[in-house]
Amino acid sequence: MRVPILKQRDYLIASIQSALSDEDLLQLRDDLVEQTGRYRSRGAIVDVTVLDVIDSFAVRTLRAVAHMISLRGAETVIVGIQPEVAFAMVQLGLNLEGVHTALDLEEGLALLSRGTEEPGDGAS
Repeated sequence: MRVPILKQRDYLIASIQSALSDEDLLQLRDDLVEQTGRYRSRGAIVDVTVLDVIDSFAVRTLRAVAHMISLRGAETVIVGIQPEVAFAMVQLGLNLEGVHTALDLEEGLALLSRGTEEPGDGAS
């Protein structure tokens, strides 16, 4: 199932609608990186609000998305990580180190529009 990617001003918004297979995650990665260049986007937001599980493959893929998009000159923000998911990720030693995060889409857009700072500075 392809994740819809919307263009909002200079940003792309990928809103995950349901649990994704590994193949779907790789397709999302490829689509976001390609569209970042096509639309000359300054940033991308990946909304994971509906996910009740984020496994190690998903974490690695989201980090890869952020790093690839960074190499294309844009920033990435992951939004909507549920409290239970964050707890499980910490317990399992999974992290999104080096990737900006925000509570929701509104905060993610605000983070991108004011310009992201260095990860780990309290902005994520």
